Amino acid sequence: MLAYERVGTGEPLVLLHGLSHRRQGWYPVLDRLTAEREVVLVDLPGHGESPELGPGNPVEAMRKELRVLFDRLGLDRPHVAGNSLGGRLALELAAEGAARSAVALSPAGFWSSDAEHAYTRFLFQSISAIASRVEPRAERVLATKAGRALLFSWIHTRPHTTLPELALGDFRGLLRALPTIERFTDDREPLRAVISPDVPVAIAWSRRDLVLPLYQSSVARRRFPHARHFRLPGCGHVPMVDAPDLVAKVLLRGSR
Repeated sequence: MLAYERVGTGEPLVLLHGLSHRRQGWYPVLDRLTAEREVVLVDLPGHGESPELGPGNPVEAMRKELRVLFDRLGLDRPHVAGNSLGGRLALELAAEGAARSAVALSPAGFWSSDAEHAYTRFLFQSISAIASRVEPRAERVLATKAGRALLFSWIHTRPHTTLPELALGDFRGLLRALPTIERFTDDREPLRAVISPDVPVAIAWSRRDLVLPLYQSSVARRRFPHARHFRLPGCGHVPMVDAPDLVAKVLLRGSR
């Protein structure tokens, strides 16, 4: 069974992290949500404390595991929000009728050419290689603001503000997810989900996204014209650290 945390009161909101991350990535916004939502934080398969991802198409395998978790937790069409890969999964679950609403922060799957996909694939490969070399000295490096900036500036605009213990956990989460990262970065299939217009959808894109660049948001606008589209100023690919108040507002608004 997938690892998860469940906290707060109100309508259920499932939060899904991105490729290489873990459920604790949502901690900076958690306290801003729990007064109005029952929040379920999930470690995706092959990440954090969850079991390895099963065989087959990786996106389909993850969707299947998430639907099983929803059933076990008694979640009947919860609100689902996600970042990056988690954003793609939120949109696909909404397309399947398994989500009451979907909020996607810089979602994956909107590349429009092999070259765009190759850029992101190369970035993940480079970061994975660097992380493997830094591993023996990671705790010492991440104890410093300069070290956190060095290792996390590719996803945050303010990596130095991350607590050292959370940064170290995220770093170890990246290492744990390396086999899953390889499977996903080899998958070039873009998102083709079709969501019913009566399902609320919000898509917010970080202005300083280095992983899935901002121009991909124009593809998302064309694919989902009925969705509400936002931009997150001053934010990197994983915006929860950079602008927790803004991200919490987007999540609450999108799940009403």
